[in-house]
Amino acid sequence: MSRRVINLLVLFLLIGMFGFFGYSLASKGDNTDVGDQAYNFELPNLDGTNTKLSDYKGEIVILNYFASWCKPCVDEAPELEAFAKEYGDQYRLIMINKGETKDRVKKFLEKYNTPAVYVFDYNSKIAKKYNVTGQPETFVIDRNGVIREHYNGPVTSSQLYEMVKKYDQ
Repeated sequence: MSRRVINLLVLFLLIGMFGFFGYSLASKGDNTDVGDQAYNFELPNLDGTNTKLSDYKGEIVILNYFASWCKPCVDEAPELEAFAKEYGDQYRLIMINKGETKDRVKKFLEKYNTPAVYVFDYNSKIAKKYNVTGQPETFVIDRNGVIREHYNGPVTSSQLYEMVKKYDQ
């Protein structure tokens, strides 16, 4: 290959890298992360009304992204059920489903009836705001509405309690 072709390839590579990094920085402003104020969403729930995160202002809230087809989510379900039964009066558990129908989630709940609020992020708009990359993912939001924990993968009841109790002042 001639030196000129190599120089052009390097130039295109550098332009591509700068473009990618520029786009990443420009789009980062819409997302939230640990230490940021939680994005106040409004999503449809199982009973046909909408649930807002702000409905739980002043409370410690746990958001858990799940899917009925997700094996780690199925494994995690009994742990979340145990947590909600033991600590549900102290901490609000909101289960967020991404892309499934209400009927499919209702069928899932016949087996794993975790006492929680179930909402639907059909177009993944909220998942993008929270940088959700898969399921299950769990977020702990403190009483001031700040994201304090972001955990990828299944959690146990005791792990979840250890996460939330740090912010129960």
